[in-house]
Amino acid sequence: MFYAIPLESRPSWRNPPWVTVLLILVNMLVFWGPQRAEDAAQERAAQFYLQSGLPKLELPPFVAWLQETGSPRATVARRLLARERYGELLEGLQQEQAFLRKLHADQIIKPAHAQYADWKRERQRYEAQLPAPFTTRWAQDHNPDAESRPWTWLTSAFLHGSTSHLLGNMLFLFLFGFSVELALGRGLYLGFYLLGAAGASALAAWAYAGQGGYGLGASGAVSALMGMYAVMYRLRRIRFFYQLFFYFNYVTAPALILLPAWIANELLQHLVGGKGIAYMAHLGGLLSGALLMAIAMRWRRVRLPEAPVEQAPDPFEQHVAAARRLAGEMKFEQACTQWRAAAKLRPGDADTLRAWFNTAKLWPAGEDFHRAAHRIFQLRPQDPATLELQHASYKTYLDHAKPGARLRPEDMARLARRFTRAQQFADAERLCQALMKTAPEHPELAETVALCANGLLQAGRRDQALGWLPHLLRLAPEAMVTRMLQKA
Repeated sequence: MFYAIPLESRPSWRNPPWVTVLLILVNMLVFWGPQRAEDAAQERAAQFYLQSGLPKLELPPFVAWLQETGSPRATVARRLLARERYGELLEGLQQEQAFLRKLHADQIIKPAHAQYADWKRERQRYEAQLPAPFTTRWAQDHNPDAESRPWTWLTSAFLHGSTSHLLGNMLFLFLFGFSVELALGRGLYLGFYLLGAAGASALAAWAYAGQGGYGLGASGAVSALMGMYAVMYRLRRIRFFYQLFFYFNYVTAPALILLPAWIANELLQHLVGGKGIAYMAHLGGLLSGALLMAIAMRWRRVRLPEAPVEQAPDPFEQHVAAARRLAGEMKFEQACTQWRAAAKLRPGDADTLRAWFNTAKLWPAGEDFHRAAHRIFQLRPQDPATLELQHASYKTYLDHAKPGARLRPEDMARLARRFTRAQQFADAERLCQALMKTAPEHPELAETVALCANGLLQAGRRDQALGWLPHLLRLAPEAMVTRMLQKA
């Protein structure tokens, strides 16, 4: 099993793929409308059949007929009969038109049979409950004596055998359909979709003629879209997700390379995969779609989407990715170098500075630890998260820096004011005291001390605020907080 799904294309909702959406809706309405109604009626009729005397009269002759005709289903049917699994045998009986014709012609249960009258009556009651055929009427008929019905080459593409069959086809219809619709335009796209369905059915009619059963499903038409997609993009490199048996991965490759891969897969599956899936319909769709798109491109009827412009890798993101990878490999010194480079590119990125600071903390005497702390102290935002980062980093820096913290006067003033706003008054006062001792002439000293004292006063810490009054009388005698404290 092999399939590939394109990952790079995106639907354009400025020019929505309405035809693709319409096709999906039609398929869903047909399946959950008349097909589901038919299934429900058949289920009711089957319940009547199984509760009647028909299984014991009809199913043993049916199994015998399969053996006489050399049907490959004979062995399985014999086992089902022995286990009295009549429901599964009934499904097989309903598909054998040749047997049903003999049954209706009284060639199986003959008039001379002792229970002929009872059988005839029960059979008529059963058939009266059967719904008018819908799925078999519009599906491709591959039985040996099937009449020619060319219109089913199209109608069979709107029928499905199960919910999973429907949803799988609709997923691939959308994934490939919207790109092809955008390139061809709605009218031409719809025409090519129907022609692709007809091409798929034509090859299936040739490959499966006389083998029995019915052909239905949108997979042939969807395969045509896949063929169109591959030819449309040709050598453009497209990123695909693919699965090959139990292995799956991503690959970026020219789209056209997928066409022979898809074709080879369908041929291989046809040869070894049995009769459960119409692989020749898929192959017919691929070939039809590829031919139709080649003709359209020859006539210049295709608006090929522009190739996405590949953006140059972001150096910042590269440094961050490298730092995380190296940290995961326990190479912290190299990771620190990468964090430093990232911080240089975005000096205001708090997450990067935090990572650099925490990594550099492993070498508390190193220059990186001091520089990272200084960068954090310089952050301008005053939101709670930034204030919390600055305060936590300040505490860590004081505790770990060797031979000691290297705080600049401007850092002390800035942090004192910020810690006051964060109501971290103990550290704010400590910084004010350090600033007065190390830089008594600093231009921001008066404002910083006044702000700290005012913060204490507003927080109800009047006695602590009064402790700053002597300094305020010297540094900022006209400040409002100085006057307020003098009156206190």
